[in-house]
Amino acid sequence: MHPLLSLTVSGLLALALTLEKDSSLDCVPRKYVPYHNRLIMKHGLRTCGDLSLGDNAHLFREEGVFNYSIMLLREDLNLLVLGAREAVYALDLNDISKKLSSVKWEVTQKQKENCKNKGKDPETECKNYIRILHKMADDKMYVCGTNAFDPECDYMSYADGKLTLEKKAEDGKGKCPFDPFQRYASIMYENYLYSATSMNFLGSEPVLMRSSPVSIRTEFKSSWLHEPNFVAMAQMPESEMSAQGDDDKVYLFFSETAVECDCYNKLVVSRVARVCKGDLGGQRTLQKKWTSFLKARIDCPVLESQLPYIIQDTFRWCGPQQRWKDCLFYAIFTPQSDTSDLSAVCAYRVSEISRVFAEGKYKTPVPVETSFVKWVMYSGDVPVPRPGACIDNEARKAGITQTLDLPDRTLQFIKDRPLMDQAIRPIGDKPVLVRRGPTFTRIIVNQVQATDGEKYYVMFIGTEKGTVLKTVNYDGDTFIIEEVQLFQSEEPINILKFSNITGQIYAGSDYGAAQIPLATCGRSSSCMDCVLARDPYCGWDKDVGKCIFLSDSQSELIQSVKEGDASLCPDAEPFKPMNRSIWPGGNLKLHCHLPSNLAKTTWERDGSPLTPSTRLQLLGDGLLILNASESDAGLYRCLSVERSRADEYTTTVAEYHVGIGPTGSGRGNPITPQAQVGGPSVTGLQIIVGLLVVSLLALLAWNFYNGHLPLPWNCRKQNREQSQDIHIHGDPNSGVAYQDAPRTALAEDKPLVPGTDNGTGNNHHTRGEAAFSAAEESETDGPKVTVPSLQYIDDESEI
Repeated sequence: MHPLLSLTVSGLLALALTLEKDSSLDCVPRKYVPYHNRLIMKHGLRTCGDLSLGDNAHLFREEGVFNYSIMLLREDLNLLVLGAREAVYALDLNDISKKLSSVKWEVTQKQKENCKNKGKDPETECKNYIRILHKMADDKMYVCGTNAFDPECDYMSYADGKLTLEKKAEDGKGKCPFDPFQRYASIMYENYLYSATSMNFLGSEPVLMRSSPVSIRTEFKSSWLHEPNFVAMAQMPESEMSAQGDDDKVYLFFSETAVECDCYNKLVVSRVARVCKGDLGGQRTLQKKWTSFLKARIDCPVLESQLPYIIQDTFRWCGPQQRWKDCLFYAIFTPQSDTSDLSAVCAYRVSEISRVFAEGKYKTPVPVETSFVKWVMYSGDVPVPRPGACIDNEARKAGITQTLDLPDRTLQFIKDRPLMDQAIRPIGDKPVLVRRGPTFTRIIVNQVQATDGEKYYVMFIGTEKGTVLKTVNYDGDTFIIEEVQLFQSEEPINILKFSNITGQIYAGSDYGAAQIPLATCGRSSSCMDCVLARDPYCGWDKDVGKCIFLSDSQSELIQSVKEGDASLCPDAEPFKPMNRSIWPGGNLKLHCHLPSNLAKTTWERDGSPLTPSTRLQLLGDGLLILNASESDAGLYRCLSVERSRADEYTTTVAEYHVGIGPTGSGRGNPITPQAQVGGPSVTGLQIIVGLLVVSLLALLAWNFYNGHLPLPWNCRKQNREQSQDIHIHGDPNSGVAYQDAPRTALAEDKPLVPGTDNGTGNNHHTRGEAAFSAAEESETDGPKVTVPSLQYIDDESEI
């Protein structure tokens, strides 16, 4: 075979395989739940508005307040503490539309002026955006805000139903970002604040810092943090039942410009870093700096993408009785180029991340002749104790009980080489979800045990369009149960939280905060719809004939989450047809709303499949009958056909009995004319017409009496007198007599003379000017235009 032909065939095969893979990227949610108009709680009073959700969901917002992007679940107080721009709210955890208390934290005019003088927007940037909100050991809360590009922190308490700021201002530099639109991360772990943000006004000094008891931070070196975007932080209790006497860890997820990349353009990569809880810094080297800071690349391979996808959010899932090694991190990734609209979710084992840091190779910088630094795998001797490791039993045996005792050789090694050589790969070496559409922004994960005894991870994913996807993975098959629109405007989801106590999900955006349940099983009205939803939270209860939450039932429920086997359902009750009638030659639409986006519509007439035509058009939401005839009468049935992994299932959605009669289109099936009941009668219409005629005659008589409308004989007499007057006082061919005499009379009484108008009513002035022009042109030929006709035209132009 010719080499060029061989390459062409190979390329076509690769393209075919790619297209086959991409076919699963356009998976749609089985159901889409739009925004609904309900009641909200605003300023403590229930008012009718367009700012809430249906299906037991609630929404909170206050007029003039934006950026609801930080939440703290105080389940001990049954509160959702919500931070926004210049305000903090205490909301009822069961119904966040109920505001229990609030506190304002606004910037002063002087602070706003200083911020404005530094070149920032006084209406957006020079405000106090709440960014840090954590619970402390004494039940107080630690809160920080951007404070017009001068971050500040304070303590807040909730007692007797009231939020209170204690006004103990603390410097927030290194704890809270200066810029309200800059990414950051923080956690409060054993009353110590760990934060990742910028140390300066310009945002050019990124730092991972622990504020107390001893302030420890990262080095200001590009090999440590290089133009990072911080995403999330989490702690892991790795000291529990540790045979090595290990320490607890704090993990940081972020993206940054890769220092190890040998390329001309900047390449952004995703990272995970970790530090030890007991780190106190070094004695001489790395004083008050992390001695345990290590970082590694974290990958999420999406198809055959050339550029790595960038991490946007993570969620740590750990079961109640689960060991830390079995915990998982779920992470959202999006492309770093505008040429792709894919988003992905990858899952990682904490044990694998820990192993890379504990046993992996290091990268080291090597100068080359072209005057730049190349990073390669370090193959030399590694100092003891191991650089970046926490103090463990082996170190204690060597007399090293704290990081201040570490030798300078170990500290210098980690100062120069904080990057690991091995990248962290996801479980299965592939994403658990890849989808084309609105960009993913936030993720939370919950585990639920279905009726088959297995436990499933259900992912709730926020998007940039203000929706939340509910998706689950069954044996490698990604299934999107539903997509719920939380906000009326398409605002990105900025935060997602979940409460085990209430079983509710809480979301925040710039527009407001929303609350939705884990599942709304009542959306499924039939057993088949309930089973085909494949929602592990829901099952069909045969006793009550409803789709209900698993924990709400004591009886055995019908559920098939893996296969979607709806054959387990009992036979559905027969439909009662709705009557419809239509005029011969008229049009009629028969509505059919499918219970699922995955279903297809088929229609039957009198038990036989309906063939679409120009007169019978199949629409997305029904059937349209055009130019109806006698042959269109009959029984129409709309069927929903949906395929699952088990089989293809057909169910009746709607039935119509259509009759062709003289009564026109309407509800019911009348065949003969029926007397109208409750509408206007013919006698009433006759009376109304008679009153209108009498009123018109009275109006005409009043106008004749007052002279506004001259009588016809008076009009003819007046025209003769005016004609004689013109012949006596002036030449009819004279311009003066032609213009002055009629206009003088018109200026006095302006009689309205009826005449025939063959033109449009909007061109009166144009017709009058044309008549005058014609009269001037005929001056040499004699008086061909008479005065009465001129007066009539002039009157009409005046009107």
